[in-house]
Amino acid sequence: MRAIIGLWRWRRNPLRRTTDLVEAWLALASLLLVLFAAPLAGAAVGVSVQGTLQKAVRDQRKDRHHVAAVVVRKLSRGPLAPDPETPSGRDAHSRVVADWTAPDGTPRRGTVIADLKSPLPGDRFSIWTDRHGRIMGRPLDAATATAHSALAGFGAAVLTAGLLEGGRRLILWHMIRRRHARWDRAWAKAGPDWGKADTGS
Repeated sequence: MRAIIGLWRWRRNPLRRTTDLVEAWLALASLLLVLFAAPLAGAAVGVSVQGTLQKAVRDQRKDRHHVAAVVVRKLSRGPLAPDPETPSGRDAHSRVVADWTAPDGTPRRGTVIADLKSPLPGDRFSIWTDRHGRIMGRPLDAATATAHSALAGFGAAVLTAGLLEGGRRLILWHMIRRRHARWDRAWAKAGPDWGKADTGS
């Protein structure tokens, strides 16, 4: 708004300097770029990240398998902190020794995290493994991938707007420095004679 007001004010003003008009046009151009270029940059980054993350979701779903495990014994350490990726962050987890069968049919045994509060031998729970039965993390969820994409797009839009505004301020700072330098030179010329008799003042 200030840019439009500035352009209107300097339209036919006899005190208008070229730099005043340049500043007003610069402000207007910066405003338009922030309003249009920043959202476009955010959308482009969001779409790109969304494509990459959704491909990762598909790949992880293909490579990771949900298998049943059976508790052999609970290890002495107490319950672990809840898994932040579970739908309810209140689920308790314990460290146990468990048996499971890999998707390729190989029997496996190892220390795993069970989503059980008080695991007992013989309790069943689910784990994620690769095709050879090695423990893997839960695959990325499509909704989580979309949320990360939206955050990346928003961040890119904010960063673009900040860079545009920073560029405008840098150009403006350079213009003001040049204007002050011109004023200093003009003052240096007029200064020695300022206020003396017979100098036309």
